[in-house]
Amino acid sequence: MDSGIIPMWQPLCLSGLLGFVVAASLLGITRRFRSIVQPWVVRRVQSELPLILQIQRWQHRYLDIFFSVVSCLVSVPFYTGFIPILFWSGHSKLARQVSLLMAFCDYIGNAIKDAISAPRPSCPPVRRVTATEDEKENAMEYGLPSSHALNTVCLAGYLLHYAITTYGHEMDGFRVLIGFSLVFLLVSLIGLGRIYLGMHSFIDVAAGITMGLVFLAFWLIVHDHIDNFLTSGQNVTSFCAGLSFVLLFAYPTPEAPTPSFEYHTAFSGVAFGLVSGIQQTYLLFHSEDIPRIFSPELSILVFFGRLLAGIPTILIVKFCSKALSKWLLPVICNTLGIPIRSSCYIPALKESDSSKNKSDNKQIGYLQRAISFLPHKTYDVDTGIRFLQYAGLGWSVSDLVPYLFTRLSLS
Repeated sequence: MDSGIIPMWQPLCLSGLLGFVVAASLLGITRRFRSIVQPWVVRRVQSELPLILQIQRWQHRYLDIFFSVVSCLVSVPFYTGFIPILFWSGHSKLARQVSLLMAFCDYIGNAIKDAISAPRPSCPPVRRVTATEDEKENAMEYGLPSSHALNTVCLAGYLLHYAITTYGHEMDGFRVLIGFSLVFLLVSLIGLGRIYLGMHSFIDVAAGITMGLVFLAFWLIVHDHIDNFLTSGQNVTSFCAGLSFVLLFAYPTPEAPTPSFEYHTAFSGVAFGLVSGIQQTYLLFHSEDIPRIFSPELSILVFFGRLLAGIPTILIVKFCSKALSKWLLPVICNTLGIPIRSSCYIPALKESDSSKNKSDNKQIGYLQRAISFLPHKTYDVDTGIRFLQYAGLGWSVSDLVPYLFTRLSLS
């Protein structure tokens, strides 16, 4: 657990990553990478339009509904419900790994997507089906790689790995084959669905599946080391806070604003909140000795009681975290002399007011000089608000709600 001692590798890691951010900015690495990769991807997307239109000739209302529902299996609402269920059903180690793996995939996948900034298939002539608000926001992102394909490979693949390693003594070769077949079927349906719905081309889906396999293979090598660090390492919470902060600046700037950065910020906030909560309550609520669902200590009725008490609690914490952040972050930034703006959360800090904010901060004190190394531009305070509200949600899942279970005799 956290002991206040800082291992040498942690500041070296953060300083190395920060140095990369500075070097990438000075050398224009994102712009150079985009100039090489983007034209090739655009040509491939355009050349695949006839194939996409051929698939969409099978258009049917029921297929629209089916593939829209299948796509929801790796959407934000799905994760919001799935991850708490894993934690509260006693599968804490699986929940930790799934949460961090999805945060890792979301960051790297979206970073590559915005770095390349390759468009989705043109609509028209392609018919794009956006049945939910999430899908409408997804359509505003760039195309390659397909996040749905990438995340499905990693999530389904890791769940299968966990089932085989945990319950392998109860599974024969036939059951393992069924597991692999189900994963293959799910990935195929997701990939086909993204093309049928007009959200991606073949190259987007192929890139997503390929990157998913690479990320999953990498995660299976390091996941035990990461879990040991989270549960028994030194200075875990502070290191994760610093890493989250640096990764915000390491994210590449796309050609045009997209929701991808917002998704990464939210998922990184959840991951940080979960880690901070686990650090405080590992022995109480997250060790391998805690009861699991369907055991005598955790019946199905008790589990449903946990859901009824836990889901409203985490939503309330998320709302309160957002409200507190909207009030506190502007105060801190103004105190430090950091120029800020707000895209949507704080109407008084819209972009048109930024010049007025600059003129109000002409006097520079000690705190302002201390942070003068920051680039002289306005920063979107919504990023910090979004990170903190989802960090509050993650913390409540792993710390507050399990404590509430003990008070309600649901542990």
